[in-house]
Amino acid sequence: MVRKFNFNPGPGVLPFSVLQKVQAEFTDYRGVGMSIVEMSHRSKEFEAILAHVKQNFKDILGIPEGYEIIFVGGGASLQFAMIPMNFLGKDQVADYVNTGEWARRAIKEAKLFGKVHVAGDTESDNYTHLPSELVFSSNAQYLHLTSNNTIFGTQWPSYPETGNVPLIVDMSSDFMSRKVDVKKYAMIYAGAQKNIGPAGVTAVIIRKDMLDKVVNREIPTMMQYKTHVENNSLYNTPPVFSIYMVDLVTEWIKEMGGLQKIEEMNDKKAKMIYDIMDSMPDFYKGTVTQKEHRSKMNITFRLPSEDLEKKFEKEATAKNLFGLKGHRSVGGMRASVYNAFPIEGVEELCKFMKEFAANNRK
Repeated sequence: MVRKFNFNPGPGVLPFSVLQKVQAEFTDYRGVGMSIVEMSHRSKEFEAILAHVKQNFKDILGIPEGYEIIFVGGGASLQFAMIPMNFLGKDQVADYVNTGEWARRAIKEAKLFGKVHVAGDTESDNYTHLPSELVFSSNAQYLHLTSNNTIFGTQWPSYPETGNVPLIVDMSSDFMSRKVDVKKYAMIYAGAQKNIGPAGVTAVIIRKDMLDKVVNREIPTMMQYKTHVENNSLYNTPPVFSIYMVDLVTEWIKEMGGLQKIEEMNDKKAKMIYDIMDSMPDFYKGTVTQKEHRSKMNITFRLPSEDLEKKFEKEATAKNLFGLKGHRSVGGMRASVYNAFPIEGVEELCKFMKEFAANNRK
C-alpha cells in the first residue's frame, strides 16, 4: 500500500505506528477477547486507559496541581457555547479576540448568554494578520483566544498577559505542537482531530477555581463542567475509541521526545515550506502579511492565478501530495503539517513547488 502525503486540515494525519497498533489490537484488545469499540466504559480496561491518558497529558504538558482534565464530545464548537453558558452572566462581559472563522463562531455563541467586548479584530483585513494591539474591558469575566487559525494561516507566537482575568484558549489546531506554560491559562480546550487523535473527542484542561465561578443560571447537566469533572468524564458513555487513540498518540509524543522535539520538528517542517515561498514571492504569495504571525501548522499561499492553483492541486495530487486546496471560503492553497506529518512529505512538496514554478513561471 502506498500512503498519500495527507495535507488535509483535519482530520489530520496520524502516526503510522499508532495506526498499526490500533489495527493489531482492534479485534482483540490486549487479550481481553473483544474489540475496544465493544468494551464497557465502566470496565477496568477503559478506566486504565482513561487514567493513563490523563497521566500522559500531565507528563507532556507539565500540568501542575490545581487543574482537571476531562474528555467530552461535541468538538470545539460545543465549547463555544459551554464556556459562556458556565462563566458569563447576562449582565456580565467577556473579552474575545476575532482572528478568524472559529473565533467569530465563538463570539456568536457567547452573545447568546452575555455581553461580548471584542478586544481585537482583524476581519477588515481578511484576517491576514493578528491584532497589533488589544483593548481589554475593565471587568471581563475571561479573555478568549483562538491560538491557531486553520483557514487563514495565522498563529499566536505568544499570548497577552491578562493579570487576574482568566485566559481561555481554543488550541484545537496546535494543541501539543509546542511547549506551553499551563499555569498561565484558566482553561485550554482542543478537538483531538488535528494533532492528538481522531474526531469525536475534545480535551479540556480547566483550573479548579473556575468551577467555583459558574454563573447563577440553570444549565443543563451535560453542559456543566462540574458534571464531567465529578464523574471522571464518565457521566455518559464517552467516545471510548477516540480516547483510546488519544492515549496512543500521546504515548507516541512521549516516545518522540516530548514537546521539545515535536516543536523542533514542526519548526523545521514549516521553515522548509516558507523558505520556498520567500525565495519566489512573485509566484508563491503567502497570505499572512506579517511573518511573525505565520502558522507552523497551516501554511497558506496563493499562486498568480486561479487556473494555476487548479493546475498545482491537480499535479500535486498526481504526485501523491493530497489535500492542498485552500478552504472553500478563501481559495488558494494550504499545506497542513501537523505533528505526525512526515518530513519526507514536506521534502516532496518543496521539490514539487520548485519544479512547478520552473515549469509555469513567466
